[in-house]
Amino acid sequence: MPIAIVLALVVVGSVLFHFLSPWWFTPIASNWGYIDDTINITFWITGAVFAAVVLFMAYCLLRFRHKPGSRAAYEPENRRLESWLAIGTAVGVAAMLAPGLVVWAHFIRVPAGATSVEVVGQQWQWAYRLPGKDGKLGAADTREVNDTNPLGIDPNDPNGRDDVIVQGGELHLPVGKLVALLLRSLDVVHDFFVPEFRAKMDMIPGSVTYYWLTPTRTGSFEVLCAELCGVGHPYMRGTVVIEAEADYQAWLAQQQTFEQMRAPAQTGALN
Repeated sequence: MPIAIVLALVVVGSVLFHFLSPWWFTPIASNWGYIDDTINITFWITGAVFAAVVLFMAYCLLRFRHKPGSRAAYEPENRRLESWLAIGTAVGVAAMLAPGLVVWAHFIRVPAGATSVEVVGQQWQWAYRLPGKDGKLGAADTREVNDTNPLGIDPNDPNGRDDVIVQGGELHLPVGKLVALLLRSLDVVHDFFVPEFRAKMDMIPGSVTYYWLTPTRTGSFEVLCAELCGVGHPYMRGTVVIEAEADYQAWLAQQQTFEQMRAPAQTGALN
């Protein structure tokens, strides 16, 4: 009897904690409300199954508790019960997986017209590259990385000369504009994650991964690395600033291009 009461209290406490807990999602700041919906569906399904199983255990403890003279019925198989359990489990798993698959299909298809912005991860800092006036990012390769070319931009690619380079600072993006984030790592596996955007993706050395989003509200949002990338992992943080188009263009005009960055080194070499 006491154990049955404890199990029932566990269910009640879990449900109350879910609804009254102060720890919940940060307010969303992108178009990925679909991800919140998918997580909520998973919570409801797993929560309902948890409550049903635990309450059933409590019921069994009360209903089938020991009584003098009573004997348990031996029933090694019950095809009807097993069939219902298999069907119920399959329906529950499908209900959790189907929304995620739909969102994932949307997540990996970048709509036409997205502005490409490159994010480069390196122990333990972030750097960014934005297209210049030509609207194109130049080619890049880790083998090109050196003191005057920290992001490994191909110096022979004319599309890269006007690329805007932001090292260790804030990434600014215009509100309401579609952005494709191209993710590249120079050393180990990193993960570019802004909780308010609800989107993240691993950055694999030697390849370019990506995701897309449309920022929906202005503000400053913290960037986190969501992969354990070494002893400095907790300090690998940054800031993304979402602002109006005019403010974004003013910030962009103040940033240094790849050609401007290399000019002092080239002048020194000539001297």
